[in-house]
Amino acid sequence: MKAKATAKDRFVIIMAGGRGERFWPVSREKTPKQLLTLLGKRSFLQQAVDRVLPLVPASNVFVITNEVQAPAVRRQLPKLPKGNVIAEPCGRDTCAAVTLGAALVGARSTTGVMAVLPADHVIPDEKKFQQVLADSFDLASRGRVIVTIGIKPTEPATGYGYIRTGAALPPPQGVRSYKTTFFKAEKFVEKPNLERAVEYLQSGEYRWNAGMFLWSFVTITQGLEKHQPEMAAACQRWFQAAQKPGKLARVLAREYPEIKKISIDYALMEQAQNVVCADGAFEWDDLGAWPALARHLKPDAEGNCSVGDFLHVDSARNIVYDARTRNRSPIAVVGVRDAIIVLTDDSTLVAQKGQAQKIKEIVGRLAADKRLRHLV
Repeated sequence: MKAKATAKDRFVIIMAGGRGERFWPVSREKTPKQLLTLLGKRSFLQQAVDRVLPLVPASNVFVITNEVQAPAVRRQLPKLPKGNVIAEPCGRDTCAAVTLGAALVGARSTTGVMAVLPADHVIPDEKKFQQVLADSFDLASRGRVIVTIGIKPTEPATGYGYIRTGAALPPPQGVRSYKTTFFKAEKFVEKPNLERAVEYLQSGEYRWNAGMFLWSFVTITQGLEKHQPEMAAACQRWFQAAQKPGKLARVLAREYPEIKKISIDYALMEQAQNVVCADGAFEWDDLGAWPALARHLKPDAEGNCSVGDFLHVDSARNIVYDARTRNRSPIAVVGVRDAIIVLTDDSTLVAQKGQAQKIKEIVGRLAADKRLRHLV
């Protein structure tokens, strides 16, 4: 049985290219959700890096972002080598980013094991997360398996994909039992309707797909060769380019716009037969839109959650967030229920909580209006 991978063989790829449109007007193209400090004193991206540094050296942490956000990412992460922040020339979905991450890892170590993690999740109990990540690193290093971390559902959520799990798996031969339970991943399921989500929750056989994956360089390249040969060929070219300083950026600028736009879930996870699901037994939230913020703020007696100087009469279950940096004044609300109210220095958002997903449409309208494009 292959020996346990050491810290120098571990790598983390953090995906940080999203725009976070559902958190407008605080989230903007140059300062998207992952770069914001909405909870605590560190941005979501900084927290994502902080969580993995006990397991992986800073020199082995890569952040894949875009050209607009790269300067801000580098400013927020001064401990990372400048070259570890890589800007995609354009967005081509997650399979291209994973392929690029594999090339970066392979150029450092063809025996490396990599975790692919989102930049904007909320994970309050870092110790539990680190235990699951450490066990998953170990399992991925010992055999040619793809590990995905699935979160045990706490509600019949319709905004997440699901993973149907099979039997619990024993640890590899010669390995002491892990503290994390691993299951065979039977099937990846798209976002369900409410009735189906209730069934998933009650069955106990499903986990939320949190978009966290671990694999060795050998495993991911073999998976791409089998299921996405064009991506595998690109990985090989980028792997060669990444070994020469400065060359990779030129190659990506030339090739990236032509790469197929497809998610890693469609491209690989739903087709591969060697997927194992780690039981993500830790508190988790992907904070997809403004209503999710209420889960992390202390409500008043009427269920209002606020950040800022807020007072109300006969109002309930509102989310009020004052992000102004100058001329801050009290926000007074009368007779308003189930609303989102967000103020910045240049914009104000008022929305029904049940319509929060449509905030993306407002961003689209702003982008199409020359007078208002600067607000995106």
